[in-house]
Amino acid sequence: MTRRSHAGLAMFLLLASCAVGPDFHRSAAPQVDGYTPEKPADPAATAGAKGGAAQRFDIGQDIQGEWWTLFHSPPLDQLVQRALTANPDLDAAQAALRQARENLYAGQGALFPTASASFQPERERISGAEFGAPKQSPTFSLVTAQLSVSYAPDVFGGTRRQIEALRSQADYQRFELEATYLTLTSNLVVAAINEASLRGQIAATEQIIKAEADQLGVVDQQVAAGGASRADLLTQQATLAQSRATLPPLRKQLALQRDQLTALVGGFPSEELDASFDLADLALPVELPLSLPSQLVEQRPDVRAAQAQFHAASANLGVAIANQLPQFSIGGTAGSVAQGFTNLFTPATAVWSIVGGITQTLFDAGTLLHKKRAAAAGLEQAAAQYRSTVIKAFQNVADALRALQFDADTLHEQAAAEKAASDSLAVARAQYQAGGISYLTLLNADRTWQQARLLLVQAEAARFADTAALFQALGGGWWHRTDVAADPNGPDHLTPPLAAALQH
Repeated sequence: MTRRSHAGLAMFLLLASCAVGPDFHRSAAPQVDGYTPEKPADPAATAGAKGGAAQRFDIGQDIQGEWWTLFHSPPLDQLVQRALTANPDLDAAQAALRQARENLYAGQGALFPTASASFQPERERISGAEFGAPKQSPTFSLVTAQLSVSYAPDVFGGTRRQIEALRSQADYQRFELEATYLTLTSNLVVAAINEASLRGQIAATEQIIKAEADQLGVVDQQVAAGGASRADLLTQQATLAQSRATLPPLRKQLALQRDQLTALVGGFPSEELDASFDLADLALPVELPLSLPSQLVEQRPDVRAAQAQFHAASANLGVAIANQLPQFSIGGTAGSVAQGFTNLFTPATAVWSIVGGITQTLFDAGTLLHKKRAAAAGLEQAAAQYRSTVIKAFQNVADALRALQFDADTLHEQAAAEKAASDSLAVARAQYQAGGISYLTLLNADRTWQQARLLLVQAEAARFADTAALFQALGGGWWHRTDVAADPNGPDHLTPPLAAALQH
């Protein structure tokens, strides 16, 4: 090979190794030391209340994949496992990931030559009149066998940028699957907690109704003895009726909550779930992992999905730039054309051709230019959306931390308020029976206790729900999952030259 040939080959390899457009680099984690201006305080304990245990933030601690097991509820664990195998949203996300990967594998084929073979036997009769011999009309056979090869060298990297975009789309679907998984498990845990809260509120309301029915008997006796007026009796009857009227809406919410639980596990509303939930059957997680801010962008599937879209937009800009440059093509055919099968592939019947081409768009009314500008704007949009997603992720964690801190304070104060209201009501009832206070005073004490009792149940449930929200905000430990198959045709499974070409 001549020196000029070596130089030409070296120049071709140099061009083939580069790719126009920006090379994507992952954004660094935000340079912040925490999620809130102050160090988060550990949620305090409230003795005697459901979910009143003290909690402690373990900064830097990893999150286990099955974080819901920390609530120590076997029925909840069983429902989650059922949902992971039967929920159609997960099935759809798995299928979307497989589709994106197959599109990636299809795109990788553009890096290689395309070969096709054809075989065409034919029997033909022609008219001799076309050649000035009307009396001659020969009939003959013609057999053609041919192999065609075509190849478009990726001189400016447009094909590799397209593959890069397809790989980013596959990464996006991968993290969309993780986001679906996290949303499903979180919604299921919160739905179970909401059911437990509603059952607690129903039980409290039934307790209130029983107490008011007992009080109605007392007032009735007071009226008979002349110690109370008929108006007091009617007021107590109205109070009892109002309390009873609050029960059907709570039962309605419970029925709807059960329907939601059934749907989350992939069932129909007519299929009754065996499991039911009460706050007393749930344990409040005490040790709460709190990821470092530098880890959050790696752990949140929505952030990773936004990053994959950012990467795809960067690659698409490279594709648009490459489309403006000359397009190279190489093709060739080799075969045999003979007047019969016996002569096929003999030296005299061999045919072949080699062709190379370069195409450059000279005028397209600005189509390629505007496509490049559109891709550049898409890259700016993806970058802004990524930053927005990161900010929202940090906000979610900060909101969960503040909620847990204030939940503990609320539960402490609400427990004290309920106890004080209960004690006050007991004293008011005794005084009313002794004729020491008016019925209006007793009624006010009763209403205060009713409200405090229901608010206490809601405060107890809030600690469980916001604890689940913290696990969700931190990413839910998806990186410990094993039910998503690795990409069998990823870079680690490709030949070294192709793997290197796909890596940037």
